Amino acid sequence: MNKRILVIDDDRDMCLLLNRFLSRNQFHVDEVSTGRKALTYLESTETDLILCDVRLDDMDGITLLAKIKEMHPSIPVIMITGYSDIRTSVKAMKLGAYDYVTKPLLPEEILITIQKALSQPATGSVVKTMPGIPEQEGSLTPSVQIIQGNSNGTSWDNKYIFGNTESFKKIIHQVRLVAPTNYSVIIYGESGSGKEAIANEIHKLSKRSAKPFVAIDCGALSKELAGSELFGHEKGAFTGALNQKTGSFELANGGTIFLDEIANLSYEIQVSLLRVVQERKMRRVGGVKDIELDVRIIIASNEQLWDATRTGKFREDLYHRFNEFSINVPPLRERKEDIMLLAEHFLKQTNQELGKQVKGFSSEVEEAFRNYVWYGNLRELKNVVKRATLLTEGDRIELFTLPFEITHFSRLQFNENGGQQGSHQDTDDNGQTGSGLKFKETSLRKATIDAEYQMILDALKEANYNKSKAARILNIDRKTLYNKMSLYKELKNS
Repeated sequence: MNKRILVIDDDRDMCLLLNRFLSRNQFHVDEVSTGRKALTYLESTETDLILCDVRLDDMDGITLLAKIKEMHPSIPVIMITGYSDIRTSVKAMKLGAYDYVTKPLLPEEILITIQKALSQPATGSVVKTMPGIPEQEGSLTPSVQIIQGNSNGTSWDNKYIFGNTESFKKIIHQVRLVAPTNYSVIIYGESGSGKEAIANEIHKLSKRSAKPFVAIDCGALSKELAGSELFGHEKGAFTGALNQKTGSFELANGGTIFLDEIANLSYEIQVSLLRVVQERKMRRVGGVKDIELDVRIIIASNEQLWDATRTGKFREDLYHRFNEFSINVPPLRERKEDIMLLAEHFLKQTNQELGKQVKGFSSEVEEAFRNYVWYGNLRELKNVVKRATLLTEGDRIELFTLPFEITHFSRLQFNENGGQQGSHQDTDDNGQTGSGLKFKETSLRKATIDAEYQMILDALKEANYNKSKAARILNIDRKTLYNKMSLYKELKNS
């Protein structure tokens, strides 16, 4: 039976494109244009996967994602986004989205992502089954990842690479220093900066390396089910508890548990967590018997927990229990020297995944990478490299394969900052900064085209780089928009 996919997008052209392509690839496709229609659909119809636009007319995609995960936590959701929405996409990942694809959409990229999502276990988790731990119905969610212990304690597998900047050499030294201890560790850093990789490395270099490493995204745990996910529950503990469930702490017994974005846990769960930290024992939801625990706890946050204690968001006593050692991970924009090292690593991974032999990056791409701020950090860089590799037919990644926001970053920064231009400005033939269009016309002609070009840039940005929406904002048809953009490209290259 063909897998069923629900497409949620208010762009009719986008829905038509996805429907035709996915139908040709043996999927059954249903479409809805609003969040409310999607929720009504999901109340009565089963689906295997959801493609959801971040921006909808009646509600934003993040709100809709949260509602979908409450209704059907096991259905993989892939978000459709523009590169200006990378920070929103990171929020979506924390709420349980499987992945995100960026506009303009590439059919091959979407197909690969869908196939990967559908090949995961039914829960949507990324799981490696551990010997001695029975599989139970509903025992794992997409917010939980388990990595089986490695008795040889090997370091830095090919999934991760960290860099050679002085700031990261210091972090590696800290990791090696704290790993052999049983200290609790707080890892601070922006979303996508590699906090989980560092926690995993601490585990692999510790005496617990032969035991499980369990990673939990606290931002993806609903308030109602967080206790069950962390501590497990007994059969009949609440409506829907049809079987006994082993919680994440029990699964990690003897090893390491990593609690990402811990400040998102409710006050009630923090109280229960304090008992685990203090007494090293826990009780399943609805249970009467204490379970002894020997678990190392590593936590992560993108905000300073001490500040969160002062606002009442995080318990001060819990903070002090965790604060035995802390590591601060710098964002990618502060590690310019590492950008190409990381990009080469992601290119090697993607070549293996796609069966391609792209050898490297053009000098223009390297310059664009170093100039960009990477709002989504390593996660965004990896996705850009994956997408560019897919588009590349030669042996080197060229500038045209990069998303609009990266290739035009300096100019967009100029627009947003009211004239504070970046170090790489476009100049006209007279040495004046401007739109970057170079041609030998009169000043009036140049001013007219510059103004029109700027209006199109603004409309694209407002429409999240959806060309159909941008054309509607400008009150022109999409063909006219494409023709004008082609003209600007020719003028710029002339």
